[in-house]
Amino acid sequence: MAENKNTNAPIVHMGPGPGGRRGGPGGPMVREKPKNMKATLGKLFRYIGRNKYQLIMLLIVVSLIAVCNLAGPALQAEAISAITIDDFQLSVDFDKLINVVIAMAVVYVISSILTYIQGITAAKLSQNTVSSMRADLFAKISYLPIRYTDTHRHGDIMSRMTNDVENISNAVSQSIASLFSAVITLIGSLVMMIYYSPVLTVVAMVTIPLTLVVSTNLSKFMRKYFVAQQTLLGQLNGHIEEAVTGYKTVMAYSKEEASINEFSRIAAEYRKTGIKANIWGGVMGPCMNMIGNLGYLLVAAVGGWLSLNHGLGIGAIQAVLQYSKQFTRPINEIANQYAQILTAIAGAERVFDIMEAPSEPDEGKNPITVDEIRGDISFKDMYFSYKPGEPVLKGFNLDVKQGQKIAIVGATGSGKTTVVNLLTRFYDIDSGEIRIDGINIMDIPKNTLRHAIAIVLQDTVLFSDTIASNIRYGKLDAADEEVHAAAAMANADVFVERLPEGYETVLAESGSDLSQGQRQLLSIARAVLANPKILILDEATSSVDTRTEMHIQSAMVALMKNRTSLIIAHRLSTIRDADKIVVLDGGVVAEVGSHEELLEKKGAYYRLYQNQYAGIAT
Repeated sequence: MAENKNTNAPIVHMGPGPGGRRGGPGGPMVREKPKNMKATLGKLFRYIGRNKYQLIMLLIVVSLIAVCNLAGPALQAEAISAITIDDFQLSVDFDKLINVVIAMAVVYVISSILTYIQGITAAKLSQNTVSSMRADLFAKISYLPIRYTDTHRHGDIMSRMTNDVENISNAVSQSIASLFSAVITLIGSLVMMIYYSPVLTVVAMVTIPLTLVVSTNLSKFMRKYFVAQQTLLGQLNGHIEEAVTGYKTVMAYSKEEASINEFSRIAAEYRKTGIKANIWGGVMGPCMNMIGNLGYLLVAAVGGWLSLNHGLGIGAIQAVLQYSKQFTRPINEIANQYAQILTAIAGAERVFDIMEAPSEPDEGKNPITVDEIRGDISFKDMYFSYKPGEPVLKGFNLDVKQGQKIAIVGATGSGKTTVVNLLTRFYDIDSGEIRIDGINIMDIPKNTLRHAIAIVLQDTVLFSDTIASNIRYGKLDAADEEVHAAAAMANADVFVERLPEGYETVLAESGSDLSQGQRQLLSIARAVLANPKILILDEATSSVDTRTEMHIQSAMVALMKNRTSLIIAHRLSTIRDADKIVVLDGGVVAEVGSHEELLEKKGAYYRLYQNQYAGIAT
């Protein structure tokens, strides 16, 4: 299991606070065209250039293939010139003909071998390029701010990693060779046509302006459909990801039909856009072929006239005809591949959009180590909003001493979890400051800060790995004995040792083959192993039954011993023994005190308590 470089504490995902979102029903807006195709191509070629030896090898091979292809018509012209008719008498220079045929065979065999080598080299170049791109993209995603992942559809992000990068791979493996070959073929064909007949060369060039006009206008029209197609594919993947991960909720609310309808809506839009993209992408090739055939016809007609009236040899006419085909063939090939090139550019732009997103900032330069952190925490006049103009915390103040157990309670949306988001610097405060041991957390490197904090959430995050590896996520270099001791301290060893494979049991995705309580105990064991200086318990027992809660409470008491602990809880019964209870109301601290003191005040805490236990008292 890969280590998260930012923390040895449990990896957690904080959902968006007020104002956070993952995209509306329709997802992000579809862009009409790439923002900057030239810049995107420049960035893409920089990635291709990382494999410069393979690129050079590919270009050399492509050049040799182009030379072989250019040699073919010249050799055919020589073969034809070996056959002459003089005074209605057929004459064949067999020695010359045999030598030319042998030369043609050698050229074609060499061309075939080089084409095979080209395929292998292009495949290696494309796979190495996208492998490097995927690695950089995943590294970038790993260090994106939480705000970014909270405000972008997860399926769309994954689509950029898979579909978009794969489209880039296909384009690199095919288009680079075609483009470079096209340049050599165009120049070589032009030179050879001029050599055989300047007049026919001018005739062959007549269709070039028409080719440029048609291809330019068609490409501008096509581009928007291919960009829209990739964006809609991201939306489709986003909906599928949400439907699969939330399938229990979908089924529980009988929303299968609604989910299917939403999928059908996006899929229908994707289908329509895809049809348009493929239709217009397919139009380019036939248009170019028609123009090319028109040029071929003109060369043949003028060449026949020149042969009859000016003695131009049949071999020369044949050569010019072949070279005129070769001259237009690269343009046609590029036109036929233009759809794929546009798709790749659109995908590359989406990939680079993520790569160029600002990384999670870390201004921390203080040399303090985790071992030096004691656990005193001070929140001073703290303001924060997820969306501008909608503050969640409004002048939050709180002092926590080392080893204290502080409970934070309040109604939903009062800002309890936001305090945790800010302490761990998943988000940064708008104003005010947070200090640990008198040091502003903005000055503490995030790696150090998060090593010092462990979090146990209501929604436990487990991985498709062994139980031992999931616990070891709190400390990747922990020995088996440490893992077992952490499980025992968390009261998780009892159920783990009953499993057939014990600590080597491989969990299903998200630990779905365990009960909620068992997953929570493993999360606590992970936190025990991390041995944090500051512990955060965010609704850690709200999803379990009373019996399981007793086991978890016992484990948490051992975990909180001699540690600064922040407990966010709805169940007020779990925080009665807290050193201090902080009541949040409307983003400000309404009350602070012990359980008994707050009940005596008969204020906000008293009302929460009465609302929660009124039914029991009755």
